[in-house]
Amino acid sequence: MLKFVVLADIHLVPEGQLSHGLDTLDRLDQAVAYVNEVHADAAFVIFAGDLADHGEAAAYERFKTAIAPLTPNVYLTLGNHDHRPTFLDVMGAHYANADTSCIDHVIDGGGHRVLVLDTSDPELRGAGRLEARQIDWLKARLAEVPETPVVIVLHHNIAPFGVQTDFIILEDNGAFADAVLNHAHVRQVISGHVHMTTSGNFRGVPFCTFAGAHYSIEPMSTERSGPVPDERGRYVSPVPRREGPGQLAVVLCSDDSVVVHMENFLDRHLVLAPDLFAWS
Repeated sequence: MLKFVVLADIHLVPEGQLSHGLDTLDRLDQAVAYVNEVHADAAFVIFAGDLADHGEAAAYERFKTAIAPLTPNVYLTLGNHDHRPTFLDVMGAHYANADTSCIDHVIDGGGHRVLVLDTSDPELRGAGRLEARQIDWLKARLAEVPETPVVIVLHHNIAPFGVQTDFIILEDNGAFADAVLNHAHVRQVISGHVHMTTSGNFRGVPFCTFAGAHYSIEPMSTERSGPVPDERGRYVSPVPRREGPGQLAVVLCSDDSVVVHMENFLDRHLVLAPDLFAWS
């Protein structure tokens, strides 16, 4: 049996700032305390991207301090809100994978292999990308263990959900799926990014997402969720953003199955003011 925890969408900001009206450092502190109290027996914790809200050095400094008390071992990767050079400056160059230059990891334990992929690409303005060298690395790591169950963790969701954020999914999802389907025992692909809890299948690849530590988005269809102008000429989305839950994924891997529990470390679901998400 292998047990591990996945957290995502931390969105830390420099001291004295909030992210969309939320104190994201307090939320991270609550998540760390929850893991230490309830899941200290986990083999490790993976932070699956969007560690900082705008990739600031001060945010990564706060993140480094906040996760230090975690009892399990910690692995990190990046999302679309992160800035890889700044992350490496603050957290250490050793986080960069020697083969890909990205924040990619292979973790073996409990009869399983867990692969962690860095899908950050600031040029895409929200969407995710795996470089060709990362796809090659993924294929190689899968080929090394043809009979071993595998779980993959990355920031971006691999399939469109029929919601307003479908334009910022993993762009090269077809190449990713082709690589994954070369292995007979990829049991689950786990992502954050969308701030909502989903599960499904993309071209035969099983996946799930969890709401993460930031605000949550209700999964309204694209037909109902387009931005509309308010009385001040700014654009707002009619889709409610809620204060919570603050959610993490607990992954239980056995010889025969992978089960992902979506657990709330923070149970507040109040609707946030639309003004917090308005843009010109």
